[in-house]
Amino acid sequence: MDLILDGIKKAFWLLITFDPDVMGITLLSLQISGTATLVSLLIGISTGTAIALSQFPGKRFIVSLVNTGMGLPPVVVGLFVTIFLWRSGPLGFLGILYTPTAMILAQTVIATPIVMGISLAAIQHLPPKLKLQILALGATRLQMVWILIKEAKLPLLAGVMAGFGGVISEVGASIMVGGNIKGYSRVLTTATVMETSRGNFDIAIALGIILLLLAYFINLILTQIQQRERSR
Repeated sequence: MDLILDGIKKAFWLLITFDPDVMGITLLSLQISGTATLVSLLIGISTGTAIALSQFPGKRFIVSLVNTGMGLPPVVVGLFVTIFLWRSGPLGFLGILYTPTAMILAQTVIATPIVMGISLAAIQHLPPKLKLQILALGATRLQMVWILIKEAKLPLLAGVMAGFGGVISEVGASIMVGGNIKGYSRVLTTATVMETSRGNFDIAIALGIILLLLAYFINLILTQIQQRERSR
């Protein structure tokens, strides 16, 4: 119990004093996970919508792959991204292994299937005749897609929260492709693991609390937007 109390005190002390190391780690966590989430939104929503609105042989198989991807183990993602970015790997010429860019890439791979699966389900659950009604009113196909996405914005916002939550809290892939380098690729999750392994439980608890607060406030903002849209 004393460890937890010490951790809470340490967390608030680090926050109110704007500890440079902690602020740097927190901002880097937000930058990496935020960028990965935005990229996953661009890929996930567009691809999920395209799959939902299309009919082609093997669609159920593709949907099953997307749903399976929603549960990708981060360490497996980290393993394959590391292999691809290794010096002798297919993308080794990029030279981005053990950098924040590699962490963004790994987190994008984790978040994209989550966003894609939720987007696919959201579009599929719209009224089947809505698409035909929009086209009958003279809308182009691109306008029709945009209207359908707007109609499904509430579950899509849930997809944003799920995608961000999935990457801000993951640790396996970040350590494997980022290297946990102080001042360069160390984020809240990897720093927490490191401090725990060193026996610095008060700092580890403090970092954990900061991570929870960061995740809470980001999701609070998204929830406020979601619920405001729902009440309209």
